Amino acid sequence: MENTDWKNMPFGYIKTDYNIRCLYSNGGWGTLEKSDSDYINIHIAATALHYGQEVFEGLKAYMGKDGRIRLFRWEDNARRFIHSAEGIIMPEFPVELFREALFEIIRLNRRFVPPYGSGATLYIRPLLYGSGPEVGVKPALEYTFIIFVTPVGPYFREGFKPVNMMICREFDRAAPLGTGTFKVGGNYAASLRAIIAAKRKGYSNSIFLDAREKKYIDECGPANFYGIKDNTYVTPRSDSILDSITNRSLIEIAQSMGMKTERRPVPVEELESFTEAGACGTAAVISPIAKIFDPVTNKIYEYSKDCIAGPITTILYKKLTGIQNGDEPDEFGWITIVD
Repeated sequence: MENTDWKNMPFGYIKTDYNIRCLYSNGGWGTLEKSDSDYINIHIAATALHYGQEVFEGLKAYMGKDGRIRLFRWEDNARRFIHSAEGIIMPEFPVELFREALFEIIRLNRRFVPPYGSGATLYIRPLLYGSGPEVGVKPALEYTFIIFVTPVGPYFREGFKPVNMMICREFDRAAPLGTGTFKVGGNYAASLRAIIAAKRKGYSNSIFLDAREKKYIDECGPANFYGIKDNTYVTPRSDSILDSITNRSLIEIAQSMGMKTERRPVPVEELESFTEAGACGTAAVISPIAKIFDPVTNKIYEYSKDCIAGPITTILYKKLTGIQNGDEPDEFGWITIVD
């Protein structure tokens, strides 16, 4: 990796040395096994292919100035992984086994962890899918766990710069009481039409509204939405959005700064009252929003006229990334060192 241009790394897949796999059969998990192949053999009747039995997670490893690798809130990812699996009737992958696989995959691919200060990170993708064959609609009897890593640059090519987004009413990402709170591939497949439509019109991403009434902000593309006003951090509460670990972290940081925080339904009309807005998640961390266009009302909500992130968003971003990279004290107990 000596000649790698870390600072211009795309957010995409680059082959690394190993991935780790584990099979669930006969009611229990087997042992972890490493593989150097990027491919899997899968039964043509696997439930993952036919009935969407698949969940995944996304987390990152960060290289600090001290040369130590840091993981950010990995236990929260492990617990959300279990929550998602339970949501579509799959066996839970135990937290301790998750930890063993996570630490081992980083050690095996240590040379792919981007250097400190490059802006790149090691993205970690655990996934679990129904590998057992079923033709009838029912849960499989066999499941496969895989965890792989790849070095990545920023999710949005713009980096930490405000982007433009568009409200979508034509498509829904997830239904109320459906799978929206679980990290399943189907939710992302359902979002593609809206995301592509937004990009074709020159916007970075699409903002989904609630599926029932089309009155409230839901997800912000593949991320959570937040708005800032009156020293208050406001983010939607909904039965159909993913509980973002990054969003939870920003809420705690905002509270530590003396800000008020509110997690509640956010009506579209309230966009006019925010002084700052952004999308947050593991991949993007924070993507500040410059403006939001509503094609139905033809209204434009502006949060940045000079392509510079707002002051509170900037502080939140620097504090969170500072903790993740080891430049800020970890007062919340979020960081785990990988030895």
